[in-house]
Amino acid sequence: MGVSAVSHSPSPCHVLREDPELADAIPVERRAKAIEDCIAPELWIAPGPWGGRGSLGYRGGIGVLVLSGLMIRRVGIEGRYGAELIGDGDLLRPDEESVSPLLPLTTQWSIVVPTRVAALDRTFELRVAQYPELARSLIARAIQRSKNLSVNMAIVHQARVDVRLHMLLWHLAARWGRVRSDGTVLRLRLTHAVLADLVAARRPTVTTALSELTRRGLVRTDGENWVLSGDAPAELIPFARVGARRASER
Repeated sequence: MGVSAVSHSPSPCHVLREDPELADAIPVERRAKAIEDCIAPELWIAPGPWGGRGSLGYRGGIGVLVLSGLMIRRVGIEGRYGAELIGDGDLLRPDEESVSPLLPLTTQWSIVVPTRVAALDRTFELRVAQYPELARSLIARAIQRSKNLSVNMAIVHQARVDVRLHMLLWHLAARWGRVRSDGTVLRLRLTHAVLADLVAARRPTVTTALSELTRRGLVRTDGENWVLSGDAPAELIPFARVGARRASER
C-alpha cells in the first residue's frame, strides 16, 4: 500500500495565528510582528499509511507542527505494537524519532483523518531566531508529548481493559475535549482497532469493554463523538492535570 498523498497549500500559513498559545510567548508589543513574520509551508496529508517527514518534500528545520487532524504512531517488535495518538498542537520530527539500536523495532505512521501540518523548515528556523521566546514554547511542546506518553504507559499497565479504555478516553478529553451539559465531549474518530493499539489489547476485547462502559452509562458514542459521563477516574486525576490547561483554552 502506498503512502498517504501530501498536498501543499498555495500560500504559507502564519504559525502563531494558527496556534495562539505559541503567540502568547511573545511580549504584546512584538506579538503582531511575530505573527506576520513566522510563516511556514502548510501541507495536507490524506488518511492512510504515512511515510514520515521525508514524504513532505523537505528535511532539516525544527520539525512538524500539527495544526489539525489526527495521526497514530506505532512502534513494535515482531508484530506486537505500542501506539501513540498525535493531534492538534503536537510537535514532532517523524523521520528522527528515537529507536533502540539493539532491538529489531519497526515504526509505522498512519493518518486517521485528514491532517494539516506546518513544516517548520530551515527558513522558519531562521525567522524564529528573531523571537527567542518561542524556543521555550517549542521545547515545552516536545516535553508535553513525553508527558502524554508517560500517562499512556501508566494506563496500559492497568489490569482491566475497560479501566484502560475509560482512563484513556478521559486522558484524551483533558487534551481535546469540551465540557457540555450532558458530559465531556471528545470529537475524535477512534476505531476499535486504533483503541486496541492505544490500550495494548485485542480489538474484540476492546469491543466488549466498550459495551460494558456503555452499559454502565460511563461512555456513549456515535463513532465520531465520545460523551463521557460523570467525573474522570480518580486514578487519572493527577495525570489529567498535565493537559487540563490546554483543554480549557480550546
